[in-house]
Amino acid sequence: MSEFAHYPSLTNKSVLVTGGAGGIGALTVEAFAAQGAKVAFVDRDADASATVAEKTGAAFALCDLTDIEATQAAINTLAAKQGAFEVLVNNAARDDRHDWRDVTPDYWDERMQTNLRHMFFAIQAVAPGMIEAGGGSIINLGSNSWWEAGGGFPAYATAKAAVHGLTRTMARDLGAHRIRVNTVVPGWIMTQRQKDLWATPEALEKHRQRQCLPDLIDPTYVARMVLFLASDDAAMCTASNYMVEAGSI
Repeated sequence: MSEFAHYPSLTNKSVLVTGGAGGIGALTVEAFAAQGAKVAFVDRDADASATVAEKTGAAFALCDLTDIEATQAAINTLAAKQGAFEVLVNNAARDDRHDWRDVTPDYWDERMQTNLRHMFFAIQAVAPGMIEAGGGSIINLGSNSWWEAGGGFPAYATAKAAVHGLTRTMARDLGAHRIRVNTVVPGWIMTQRQKDLWATPEALEKHRQRQCLPDLIDPTYVARMVLFLASDDAAMCTASNYMVEAGSI
């Protein structure tokens, strides 16, 4: 693995990551911890959360992000312990496959709760502290699935498309307080979940042909983009999309 940049502005910065116990979220927690940030995360997986916390020294709170009251309470509890959050990484999501013929109203609503709704309410919970501190950085995780007109998960793709609207409108509403809001747009990232469920040799070969670059994407590179956007190096970056998809078409 290459050597990566160190951002002095992230030292001791208070950071919250949602869905921080696995996949991109866990790598993001590790990346911030390595920068000397004060990292906390929320997740519903107790065993995985304990493992990440032991490895990184990060604080965590268990909660189901579809329960907004519990989510905001967990965020407030963590902020009380380590100070108001200066960085929020809205990472948590699940890209379960589903056929459009089988989608019910209840399933649609559950997908919106899992992949979109908690992002807004996490912003609502942390923004007052950022305003008081004079600024902050919010990074929402989108997806290139809808950019590519990807099929097989219409509710997920719709929720991820909406993330970009959330980013743009909140960048406008919070910009006067020097709070930056951006979207990181991953392509097909080779987390363990993806490898276990969908990364067959045939699927990987087909995907390589769609990328401009020949290498499959390690989640580390998503975390590195998040670090940049959280740092003072990105002080004039807001309301924008930052692609990490190897030129996938």
